[in-house]
Amino acid sequence: MKKSTKIMSAAAVGALLLTGGTTFVANAGTSPAAPAAKPAADVLIAASNAVPQNRISVGASAKAVGAALEKCQADKLPFVTVALVDRFGTVQAILRGDNAAEHTIEAAKAKAYTAAAFGAPTSELAKRIQGNGPSIADLPGTLFLPGGVPLKVNGVSVAGIGVGGAPDGMLDEACAAAGAAALIK
Repeated sequence: MKKSTKIMSAAAVGALLLTGGTTFVANAGTSPAAPAAKPAADVLIAASNAVPQNRISVGASAKAVGAALEKCQADKLPFVTVALVDRFGTVQAILRGDNAAEHTIEAAKAKAYTAAAFGAPTSELAKRIQGNGPSIADLPGTLFLPGGVPLKVNGVSVAGIGVGGAPDGMLDEACAAAGAAALIK
């Protein structure tokens, strides 16, 4: 009998250790002695540590992509997509023309980003690609084909407008330029 009592006691102790360990794990990190984290909203930084950012407004973005698509439609190119992105490549406005294929969406975004990031029309940037080795054309998200135009404020690129889908990149770029010109007026 003593032997079975010892076995039961060992089993009971094992169960207590197991449940105690589970309770310890469940309560880990909830110690009332741990200091509360300060909410991020209470942390203020000096304005000199922030970078001001210029962006194209939503109204201007819509106006630019509309003007670019209008130009393409007037040129009998209804199957293009127009994209306007900020200088980081985030889409601000996109307008897909009638019968525009899926690939035109990505092409328009990539051309717009390339123009914004490099601050030059993609037709000019395409001329810089030379040789067979690695080049700027290998950078992710870029497309060095005509059709992208940078949008600048005080000489600094803040966005780009790109068009994809015309049978010639210079036709795409003429539409993108019309979209950019709509913001000058």
